[in-house]
Amino acid sequence: MEGKTVLITGASAGIGRALAAEFAAHGHDLILVARSVDKLRELAFELSGRHGVRAIHIPMNLSKRRSAGELALAVRQRDLQVDILVNNAGVLEAGAFRHADPDDLHRMVQLNVASLTQLTHVFLGPMVERGYGRILNVASVAGFQPVPGIAAYAATKAYVLSLSEALNEEVRGSGVSVTALCPGVTDTDMAQKVSQLNPNMPHVPPLLLSSVGSVAREGYRACMRGEAVRVPGIANRIGTFWSQVQPRWVVRTLGGLVGRQLLKDR
Repeated sequence: MEGKTVLITGASAGIGRALAAEFAAHGHDLILVARSVDKLRELAFELSGRHGVRAIHIPMNLSKRRSAGELALAVRQRDLQVDILVNNAGVLEAGAFRHADPDDLHRMVQLNVASLTQLTHVFLGPMVERGYGRILNVASVAGFQPVPGIAAYAATKAYVLSLSEALNEEVRGSGVSVTALCPGVTDTDMAQKVSQLNPNMPHVPPLLLSSVGSVAREGYRACMRGEAVRVPGIANRIGTFWSQVQPRWVVRTLGGLVGRQLLKDR
């Protein structure tokens, strides 16, 4: 799979930017997608110059309806073949569900679920026909259990995790794989913004805070090996394993105790 072309959504910052750098370092050509034209252009120029790969950028807001189809059309019009798809674009809305803005909820579901599903559907078929391909869907450790305070976000990531595992089994033996990357709390601009907007959010111990670089490296390796699920970080792996072996009422009750504290006075 070395030297193939990878399409990365949400590539302008955070985990997406780190994944773009990781794939470029291994000689893959890049199709970078995000809303920010300037950030994408800068990143494409930087990575192509540093690693000698081809890097193009397609600015697009994937939270809008029909955007996934428009992106697929833009790729075809450029006569490009997507060998590896990285569905990284996503947004997190925190706070009490009953107080959430309906438009924000719709935007999150559209981006985290609908666009990811549509892009996976568009590019998976041709990969199977060619007999090779990789899809990396960025989920979250939040997808392993209900999380009060980020209830809808956790639900979207549970969908991504379930879809990825199911599709990985569907295409087994075809030369194609679908991987769910499930990072925990990661040092990104999005995480810092959520923390600033939620003063009750507890301080995350360094042991539980992952760097974007380490998450990207684990994501790349898992994707290329065709793993079904990868949870970066030992502490996160222990936590997700614990949540899977406990009765659901235990996980739900403990999550509720923590979640209600985070939502207190909000």
